[in-house]
Amino acid sequence: MALGLPSVLPNQQPSIGEVIRSSAPTFSFEFFPPKTEQGERLLWQAIRELESLRPSFVSITYGAGGSTRDTTVAVTERVATETTLLPMAHLTAVNHSVAELRNVIGRLAGVGVRNVLVVRGDPPGNPMGEWVRHPEGVLYAEELVRLVRESGDFSVGVAAFPYKHPRSADIATDTAHFVRKCRAGADFAITQMFFDADDYLRLRDRVAAAGGDTPILAGVMPVTQMRTIERSAQLSGAPFPPRLAERFARVADDPEAVRQLGIEQASEMCRRLLDEGVPGIHFITLNRSTATREVWQHLQAGARV
Repeated sequence: MALGLPSVLPNQQPSIGEVIRSSAPTFSFEFFPPKTEQGERLLWQAIRELESLRPSFVSITYGAGGSTRDTTVAVTERVATETTLLPMAHLTAVNHSVAELRNVIGRLAGVGVRNVLVVRGDPPGNPMGEWVRHPEGVLYAEELVRLVRESGDFSVGVAAFPYKHPRSADIATDTAHFVRKCRAGADFAITQMFFDADDYLRLRDRVAAAGGDTPILAGVMPVTQMRTIERSAQLSGAPFPPRLAERFARVADDPEAVRQLGIEQASEMCRRLLDEGVPGIHFITLNRSTATREVWQHLQAGARV
């Protein structure tokens, strides 16, 4: 098993879609734009510490309602110009007109970024609140996919939901929406976080059965505190697996034991996913490096056995 970025020419910005198809399994990180000076220091500390692992790419999220739009572009540009990492910017449709979306896409192109993850996005303040389309915006993620693809030489990723999107009526409808979104021009997909490998495998199987062939990367976040479990439904759109919750409940009074169990569980899940042929693992870091590095070391140790 070899995870990481293939050799490329200096300053070349590869297409993440091509990277996934040529060097699977890939290994990547997700960061979020900081809102304070302290947050910025933590972010760049994590980026520098994880850069040495030579991930396939990194992604920078986009705040609810476009609240971190400028910071997302700025961080993505800095990653592109000041590190050896391949950056991907997230882009959401919430509260944006098509003209504003074109402006952001143009700014990304202007700094040499050609990889974008598009998601429709959640309403600011209440992720499960009513989704209101901007009067001059787009309604569905597939429209945003087309907009980005029509705007230049971009590699486009989309979101996938192992359980199902919280707004989907049922799993069959959710699968049909996902396949249609991919056929609009997506090169790859990244799942929302999940905590049971079977959830990913069921998603992959039902997408394949529906005729979808877009590579789906697994979005993984190690549980390092009990609060993650409590917020699981909000973070992932799915309830936390009951049997796994019982394991964490037994050590809930010991923060270090919770953290170690989370790293162990994430490592076990990632190993199984790799054995099952997952095209890549995308770690949601929360702008911290330690837990991700530990899981990565466990995977590398397993690969050398």
